[in-house]
Amino acid sequence: MPDSLTLDGCVEQLCSWLEAPGLPENPALREQCHAELNRLRKLWQSNPALFSVPTLRKLKNLAGRLKDTQLGVRGADVRGMQAADRQHSNAEQVLKSVFGYTTFRPGQRELIEEVMSGRDAVGIMPTGAGKSLTYQIPARMFPGSVLVISPLIALMKDQVDAASSVGLRATFLNSSLTSEERRSRLERAANGAYELVYAAPEGLEASVGYGLRGVSLSLIAVDEAHCISHWGHDFRPAYRNLAGLKQRFGRVPVLALTATATDEVTKDIIEQLGIRNPAMYRGSFFRGNLKLHGLAKPGRQNRSKSVPPVKEAITELVTARLGESGIIYCLSRKSTEALAEHLRDHGVRAGAYHAGMEPEARNQIQDAFSRDDIDVVVATIAFGMGIDKSNVRYVIHRDMPRSIEGYYQEIGRAGRDGLPSDCILFYSWSEVLAYDRFAADAPPEVSDRIRSHAREMFRFAEEPGCRHQRLVGYFGTLMPECESSCDQCSPRNLFETASLGRKGKRARTAVKAVRPESTETDALFTELKTLRRQIADEHKVPAFVVFSDATLREIAARHPVSLADLLDVPGVGPYKLEQYGGAFLELLRRAQ
Repeated sequence: MPDSLTLDGCVEQLCSWLEAPGLPENPALREQCHAELNRLRKLWQSNPALFSVPTLRKLKNLAGRLKDTQLGVRGADVRGMQAADRQHSNAEQVLKSVFGYTTFRPGQRELIEEVMSGRDAVGIMPTGAGKSLTYQIPARMFPGSVLVISPLIALMKDQVDAASSVGLRATFLNSSLTSEERRSRLERAANGAYELVYAAPEGLEASVGYGLRGVSLSLIAVDEAHCISHWGHDFRPAYRNLAGLKQRFGRVPVLALTATATDEVTKDIIEQLGIRNPAMYRGSFFRGNLKLHGLAKPGRQNRSKSVPPVKEAITELVTARLGESGIIYCLSRKSTEALAEHLRDHGVRAGAYHAGMEPEARNQIQDAFSRDDIDVVVATIAFGMGIDKSNVRYVIHRDMPRSIEGYYQEIGRAGRDGLPSDCILFYSWSEVLAYDRFAADAPPEVSDRIRSHAREMFRFAEEPGCRHQRLVGYFGTLMPECESSCDQCSPRNLFETASLGRKGKRARTAVKAVRPESTETDALFTELKTLRRQIADEHKVPAFVVFSDATLREIAARHPVSLADLLDVPGVGPYKLEQYGGAFLELLRRAQ
């Protein structure tokens, strides 16, 4: 293309090529269009200030049209929906038209705007705050692909399934693929077939990293970014492969995301990734839907009769919540297996998970939990990172966690859908001594840190005062007392509640007499969950990928009678409406 043409002229020329008759049958012209798009992408990456927002939107539209031609997209409804997205590519419209929500959660809009302007950013947002939307919405708006660094290979398929379920074009690249399949996906990525590409940090030093050089990247998102820091509670050596990420991929903006990071860890993330002057967003660490409880284990120092022995107490708590998803964390591998077997003996669908298991066995437990084939995972800290399951209703710590950061990460896996969820901590001084033994063989600096973290955690568990207030205070945030979301502010006897839950039919009948409408809604919610499970099995995806519990509860409460009504429910976007709407409306009609 002549250099004398202005940028607008280049875009208009590209537009005329794409409107030329016979484009689908003309591979040479398609290749010419690809080459020009790639040239403009590289120009944008080197000098984003040249490109106005309308120009970027037009280029996104043109890239989408070329992808549709290349991939042979069928279905007038899908094409119309994608065209509408491309014509109205602002973040709010994408939020509604793709994800089915009308308002952003705190921090989402700010981070999206920063990376869309070409600036690096760091987002420290609690689990359940919707971090994934901060790179998925730009993936729909940017002209190129978004590379997502994800910590666990075993979870990538679920992440791709979740993105695909709302109509995003996504794939993953990792060692689970054959070399031929990996090469094929890289070729498709280079041709612009994907909006999202997930990869493990290990792969960036191998063939995946080399192959990505041919992909036009618009953004790199690093999930669980605290794993790169030696100061973090969950340091992973593989994340050191990301050092200098910014330099390796030129001027592509980098978005680092994590749920927990002290100031020291945040500084290390920025230095290790090589990003400069990033926009910072630190969200509130307070999650009021999490009900925090701390229970000293019975023993010589605590002879309270209100707390049964730990195994008996956990059995009571779990059997009172039969059918609900939960995670129980244990300090040792032996404890996970023994407790899981004990719960199964009491009618609980439970499985053990720890690092000593074969990878295939761990994956089977993880998949079974994601698909609601089992309700409870009894695990060491090896389980949970990157878990997107939104309907975990409780997290129980059989043993005290090793640090407040680790505790916050682990309880954060409950209630991602915003619904009330219990976080129950059993603790004792003997666990502090156990961590001291772990620290004995570590280098002095590491040993001191392990001992210090364990004592901080014990003080958090033992001392009086609002638990949420003290928890967010650890991360440098001030807040008033929560008033109703912890056992210090709103005491309740968990075991009396558990006993009530086991009264079964009598308790449910009493509730029905008091709250008939609520009980009818609960019954409909149960039917909706059953249908969700059937659809998930048919599509071979986790149940929460279809709709979250929060969305199902809204459907049960609103009882929509048309596709338009269903589309108004938060969490129902056009793509999911097309995929699942008819089946859910049919159930609702039968329930009338």
